[in-house]
Amino acid sequence: MKAVGFREFGGPEVLEVMSLPNLALGDGEIKVENYASTVNPTDIVSRSGLIKQFLRDFTLPCVPGMDFAGKVKEIGDGVETGIKVGDDVMGMVIPNGTHGAYSDELVLNQFAVVKMPKDVSYIEASTLPMNGLTARLSLDLLNLKKGQIIAVTGGPGAYGGYAIQLAKADGLTVVADSNEQDIDLLKSLGVDHIVPRGKNFVEEIRKIFPDGVDGIADGALLNETAIGAVKDNGSFTSVRNFIGEPQRNINFTATWVSEYNCDFEKLNTLRQQVNNGLISLRVADTVTPENVSEAHRRLDAGGTRGRMVINWQ
Repeated sequence: MKAVGFREFGGPEVLEVMSLPNLALGDGEIKVENYASTVNPTDIVSRSGLIKQFLRDFTLPCVPGMDFAGKVKEIGDGVETGIKVGDDVMGMVIPNGTHGAYSDELVLNQFAVVKMPKDVSYIEASTLPMNGLTARLSLDLLNLKKGQIIAVTGGPGAYGGYAIQLAKADGLTVVADSNEQDIDLLKSLGVDHIVPRGKNFVEEIRKIFPDGVDGIADGALLNETAIGAVKDNGSFTSVRNFIGEPQRNINFTATWVSEYNCDFEKLNTLRQQVNNGLISLRVADTVTPENVSEAHRRLDAGGTRGRMVINWQ
């Protein structure tokens, strides 16, 4: 099978097309012909070597990638989710060595795979699984109730956009920070209040909500500089393992999407929310397997809206 990976840590130039052995199918597993793989910030964390701060036993070579969309090729014995050969599916991958979503073939636990939303392309569908589940987990960790207030940082990105739309679906009031060019995008996602992006995040939030917000989903890695926007007894979750110092009875959590690995029901619910128009899928651009390094360079530079996707077809 064909894959893209790296044999040493470094910049985008270390990425290369690899030829790997075809995968065997086991009981309770599904083999997928992969047509689209999303390029995510976590892939850059792996490629650059920053991953060693979180996983000391990380091994090389590595095929990164955490979400995909494609067509079912084979079904193992004992598969009971209703997925059949020929179905268009999507799912999340937890990379391990050369097992990652940057591959044209995948074998996964049956509960990691669900049908794609209707009337969307493989490219579009591939942007949902990991980013959507990460946003869902953040909201579950914040544990806010209908009518409460959430602040989302990094709203224009994939995680932030899904967090906004899922928060609105949960009945929350959403405030987000933005520069001028992203205001219309955030409004289209359903944001109720927009504050200027910059160093005065806490002050701007407190102008609208003097007591602070009930919770923050910090996709922009503002970390400790954003804590002051949370009210006493509120909650704060980060996407890069940041845990704030104990203060004001704030509940600090880190969002690790691996907690929702193989959670068929949660991923299938996201699919249904796309079908119901509650979630919109956003693709920034596509690349071929041979120029994935370009996607990494653009993501490294910042400013992408939606996700870059590897097109395997």
